[in-house]
Amino acid sequence: MRIGELARRAGVTTKAVRYYESLGLLTPERLANSYRDYGEHDVRLVREIRALSGLGLPVERTRPFLDCLAVGHQHADDCPASLAEYREAIDELSRRIAGLTARRAALITHLQQAAHRNSRVPATDEGERLMTDYTSLPPDLPVPEDDGAAAHLPGTPAPPLELPSTGDTTVRLDALGPGRTVIYVYPLTGRPGTDLPEGWNAIPGARGCTPEACGFRDHYQELLTAGAVRVFGLSSQETDYQREVVERLHLPFEMLSDPTRNLARTLGLPTFEVSGLTLYKRLTLIIRDGAIEYVFYPIFPPNEHADQVLTWLRKNPL
Repeated sequence: MRIGELARRAGVTTKAVRYYESLGLLTPERLANSYRDYGEHDVRLVREIRALSGLGLPVERTRPFLDCLAVGHQHADDCPASLAEYREAIDELSRRIAGLTARRAALITHLQQAAHRNSRVPATDEGERLMTDYTSLPPDLPVPEDDGAAAHLPGTPAPPLELPSTGDTTVRLDALGPGRTVIYVYPLTGRPGTDLPEGWNAIPGARGCTPEACGFRDHYQELLTAGAVRVFGLSSQETDYQREVVERLHLPFEMLSDPTRNLARTLGLPTFEVSGLTLYKRLTLIIRDGAIEYVFYPIFPPNEHADQVLTWLRKNPL
């Protein structure tokens, strides 16, 4: 058969076939007119090269497998030399994985140090893993719609409410001081091994509090650089519950607790009910010099929200 037919049957290009020949992996017969003549064995060889390449083996290292077929074995990895090639490839991957893992650990360390700079919460020890898959969210989460429940907030004075903080202090919202304060309000943060309220994923805007918190953690230093003087998280959960979240997620900022939802009553913040609980809907307040300057509502996706706030701060410098 001609090279075009071989390439078609083996699922490769004619250029690839010529490359295999240049490496000595294929040695077709020559006809009287000097044309190459390929047989069924060549089709088998090219298919084998293609399959091994799909496993990540370089073409140049497929020779032991082709030699195994050439001596009559049914499978290209029936020979000791083929198994040795597998082991060598695995060892190389292990070395690369170890190198990448070390680089990842170093990047995590730098991220933690940068995110916790100027923070009361210390960074973790070098190499400690962050929460696994903290940015992962189900792909089919319902998107919350803007129901206008936060439209009245811009320009509203910050209320004289004093809320307990995970920093063992209280924070008075009308006395935050000059500059911009970012307060992201969220429903509740789940704990590993603790079930969320029934139907949580089906409630628009409910799922994603942990990814949102981790986003503000990872962008914390950038938010300060972009003009935020303070960052707080706020929910109706008790301070002890939030303190565990701060420690587990290594948050560099304090969390405010409003279990009686005084802020909702004072400002008319939107809430929702689930499993007998009344929870805040997700929104973020930018408070500047004693008044609400801007409101993010609704928020989606939550794992990208900190970056949305950062973008807004950069576009609206003081």
